[in-house]
Amino acid sequence: MRHAVEFKERRLSLFQIDAGKEWRGGQRQSLFLAEELQKYGYPFKFYVQPDSPLHTKAKEAGLPAIPLKMRGETDLWAILRLASGMKRYRCRLVHFHDAHSVAVGSVAASLAKVPLRVISRNVDFPLKKNILSQLKYTKNIDVIIAVSKGIKKVLVDGGIDPALIKIIPDGIDYSPFDEAAVSDYLRRELNFASDDFLVGIVAHLANHKGHKYLIKATEILKTKAPKAKVIIVGEGPLRMELDKLVKQTHMEDMVFFLGFREDVPQILASLDLFVLSSYLEGMGSSILDAMASRLPVVATRTGGIPEVVLNGETGLLVPPRSPAALAKAILRIYEDRELGIRLGQKGYEIVHKKFSAEAMAGKVIYEYERIARKKRIKLTVKN
Repeated sequence: MRHAVEFKERRLSLFQIDAGKEWRGGQRQSLFLAEELQKYGYPFKFYVQPDSPLHTKAKEAGLPAIPLKMRGETDLWAILRLASGMKRYRCRLVHFHDAHSVAVGSVAASLAKVPLRVISRNVDFPLKKNILSQLKYTKNIDVIIAVSKGIKKVLVDGGIDPALIKIIPDGIDYSPFDEAAVSDYLRRELNFASDDFLVGIVAHLANHKGHKYLIKATEILKTKAPKAKVIIVGEGPLRMELDKLVKQTHMEDMVFFLGFREDVPQILASLDLFVLSSYLEGMGSSILDAMASRLPVVATRTGGIPEVVLNGETGLLVPPRSPAALAKAILRIYEDRELGIRLGQKGYEIVHKKFSAEAMAGKVIYEYERIARKKRIKLTVKN
């Protein structure tokens, strides 16, 4: 990483701000970036929600995490605290990792006269059609990092200048998945038979993740794939609704909710197939985990997913909101295990080639350098 070494000599002072209260894909990416920044010696401050999973993991990793409660987009106390910190640490660049941190942090950056500002966008929800939303994503913003072409399209459709947007895919740390060898870890925990076919999804239990379509697909599979078991990992507001749907469709013997888990690599190592049933998805970083675990993937053709899952090469793509299509794709791999092995191996090769945390961080740092040169700003802090 030649550019990273050169940039290190400039001693940039930057802020990373992530207002996420839960442990989701965006929080994991901001943690990876912070870890890589620290690895290469870049001085920075990492503002996070107090006692959040991100706060806990950042402390465990020895990162310079500063807890700050960010209650909403107009939290005056958070704005003033951030502005004070930016002045104290002579911040030259601030990177916002989610919508709430943009709203709070951009005001603070204006008060502290921070010259360089970066936004990460990892969800493909359409931008709100109002002047405030437009200003939030354009006023004094130097670059918007989109994790996929799909997100870039959403931003452009929302009125954002494409020249402002740079595509940098998510990255992952492979080591936890390499260390978690294929085992009967989950089969022992849930008392599954050795010949049960384990299908898993790891995703926040939110409407856009499409869990209800997967549950309805399971109903179709009940007679055609009797050894299939669907494992749902994650928490969220739809837990009760999804549990009710499972009972209504009499799928209690096929669908299992595990809640939030820290042992995802071991769970993935126990699966035979990974599914992502979203109808809106920025990229689907959980797919990268599955590919790193040599799992075949069945996912929906939406957002940035087709940029990761190559249909017929690393997995199978289906239309969103279609239980029948999901069931058909799952059944295809259920009936052709050799196909699943081939798809999983190809996915493993691609994720190691294109989606490392180090590569992601290197590209982000390159953007920091680029916008600093453009404005002739030295990212330097004197000791």
